[in-house]
Amino acid sequence: MASINLIAWDNGRGLTHDIRLFEQALRDLGHDVTVTRAPQRNHGLPWRAWGARLAMRARWLLGKGPARYDLGLTIEHVHPGYLAMSRRNALIPHPEWLSRRDRRYLHRFDTVLCKTDSAMRTFGGELGLPTAQIGFISTDCRREGIPRDRAFLHLAGGSRMKGTEWLLDVWRRHPEWPTLHVLQSPSVAAADRPPAAANLDHQVTFLSDIEEIRRLQNAHLFHLCLSEAEGWGHYIVEAMSCGAVVLATDGAPMNELVTDERGMRVAAHENGTLNAATLWRFDEEALEACVERIIRMSDDEAIGLGNAARAWYDANQAGFPQRLGRAIDDLLKS
Repeated sequence: MASINLIAWDNGRGLTHDIRLFEQALRDLGHDVTVTRAPQRNHGLPWRAWGARLAMRARWLLGKGPARYDLGLTIEHVHPGYLAMSRRNALIPHPEWLSRRDRRYLHRFDTVLCKTDSAMRTFGGELGLPTAQIGFISTDCRREGIPRDRAFLHLAGGSRMKGTEWLLDVWRRHPEWPTLHVLQSPSVAAADRPPAAANLDHQVTFLSDIEEIRRLQNAHLFHLCLSEAEGWGHYIVEAMSCGAVVLATDGAPMNELVTDERGMRVAAHENGTLNAATLWRFDEEALEACVERIIRMSDDEAIGLGNAARAWYDANQAGFPQRLGRAIDDLLKS
C-alpha cells in the first residue's frame, strides 16, 4: 500500500468527476489516498501550498502521517507548490488544457500517465517524456426498464467544444430528419441563435437531476458526440455504457473510443490546435451521410452496434485497475 496525494482543481465539472473516479480506483487498489483540491491557478508556492506542507510536517512530527507521500498524482494543470510533498510525482494530463506554464514544470514529473494513444504520442513521442498508458473509466449510466426510441440526442452541457453550433446548423437544413434533442447550458448557448426548427428540441437549461439525465441517455438510441477535442471523453463513454449508437468525430482521441465495429465515425478535418491537442471539425457532408444511413438502419444493426459499445465499455472498465496498478507499481519501484 502506498500513500498517494491526488492533486487537482475541483472545478465542479469534469475535473471533479475525475477526482472522484481516481480516488475510488486508488482506494480499491488498497492505497491510502489524500485529495488535495488545488486552486485553478497556482503560481510558484502560494500560501495554500505552504499551508499544506506545514500541516503535513506537523502531522509527521506528531506521528500521525508520513513525512512525504510515496506518490503525487496531478490531474490536468500543474500545481508546483505541492510537488515537494511526494517522493515521486506523475502527471495525468489533458492535452487540450496543457498550457505553456504547465510545460515549464514537466521536467519535475517522474512519468506522465496517459489516458489515450494520442496523449502517448504527444508526451512520449513529441515531448520525449517517460510515459505509461493507463486509459481511464467512466460512470456506468445504463438504467434498466427505460423504453428506448430511435431518437437522436446531443448532450452539449457546458462545453464549447462539442461541435454543437455546427451540428445545429446542419440539422436546420434538413427539416425532413427526425427530431434532434439537444441539452445545452445557458452559459455557452449562442445568444443570437436562429429560431428553433420543427425537428429541433433545443433545451437551453441546466439539469441538476442526475436521474433525469440518465433517463435521457437511455431513452435515445442515437447519441451525437461530435467533439473537437477530448482528454478522455466521458460523455462518449457514458453513451456507450448505455448501449447507444454513438456518432463520434473521426479524430484522435475520439476515434480511439468509437470504431466502426461499435459505433459510427464521422469524417473530420484538422481545425487548428489548442495547447497540445489537435482540434477537429466534423465534415458536414459526412454527418449528413451518417444520419441518412441511421434513418435507413435496421433495428438489428443498431442494437448490434449498441451491444458492441457496451461490451467494449465493460472490458475497458474491467481492465483499468490492472493498468493503473501496474503503472503505479512500476513508478514506485523505479
